[in-house]
Amino acid sequence: MTGQHEHPQGPGGIRAYEGLARITERHATGEDRERWEGLRRPMAPYDALLRVSDLASGSAFPDEGAPAVDEQDLTAALSLLPLARAEFDQLELGLLRMAKGRGLTWQQIGSGLGLGSAQAARQRHDRIARRARDGA
Repeated sequence: MTGQHEHPQGPGGIRAYEGLARITERHATGEDRERWEGLRRPMAPYDALLRVSDLASGSAFPDEGAPAVDEQDLTAALSLLPLARAEFDQLELGLLRMAKGRGLTWQQIGSGLGLGSAQAARQRHDRIARRARDGA
């Protein structure tokens, strides 16, 4: 998993980093803005996606003098989806493993996930583990 201040490798990683930098430069606020201006650390992928989504939908407003979301911002946000999805998969996989490690049954885990059966919970774990392994 890529840390928020590392430059990812490969064409997709470079595109994602450029997307993070663009969104952070144009739309970061608060601590995200301070980290960018002081350390040139971009926002975390999920935070950048959420910021663009909120601004584009009108559920948040840009800071005074900040630009509105444009097509390039939306394209940049789209480039972050695989990175954010991989990070979320790692989080979910970790929670599933901790739940099993603390004695929860697959039925309990399935219930917590809103799934109908223990088998569905196991299958979800296996699918996420495969995606995480294949994406590593």
